[in-house]
Amino acid sequence: MTVKVKWCGFTRPEDVRAAVALGVDALGFNFACGPRRIAVDQGAALAALLPPFVTATALFVDATEDEILRTVTKTRCTAIQLHGNEPPELAAALARRLPVLKAFPVRTAGDIDRVVGYPADAYLLDAAVPGHHGGTGVAWDHHLLVGRDLGRPVVLAGGLTPDTVAAAVAAVHPWGVDSASGIEMSPGLKDVARMRGFLAALGR
Repeated sequence: MTVKVKWCGFTRPEDVRAAVALGVDALGFNFACGPRRIAVDQGAALAALLPPFVTATALFVDATEDEILRTVTKTRCTAIQLHGNEPPELAAALARRLPVLKAFPVRTAGDIDRVVGYPADAYLLDAAVPGHHGGTGVAWDHHLLVGRDLGRPVVLAGGLTPDTVAAAVAAVHPWGVDSASGIEMSPGLKDVARMRGFLAALGR
């Protein structure tokens, strides 16, 4: 199976158009925090550039159900990514409306154990970096996933670049991969050559 590719933290129309032209499967728009955060109106304009079958994913950190639903309605995003300490009840309620991707910080095998059973459609496993909710470019020991079945599709994140993504995929065979800093010139500003190289490393 061809691994799915999601890139996150888009802020500019030209970067969205370039990613779509290269054949990415999903793009993430950050409505939460950090240098890649965008306003709802900006997210709506960017998501409108995506054709059918390219998933527009709205990223939140500890937002309320009402805030999340208002944002996805206005932006017409077609999936939700939860990157905070959201309770399972919130994810289950949201998943009745749209696919939910839940991010979990990983440092040890025990962190992976705690993922199992959370009511999301897929699990995004990222590096645990205190004070950050992803997008740091920090890698973690992906080999902790070898031989693990978490009961849901796994999206691998954390330090993935054109130079590292192929080896990571070969080691753990995730359903998908996600990168933000690994395809950037600086936070929120994407690098077309790095995006192209990322896909080429995966044979796409």
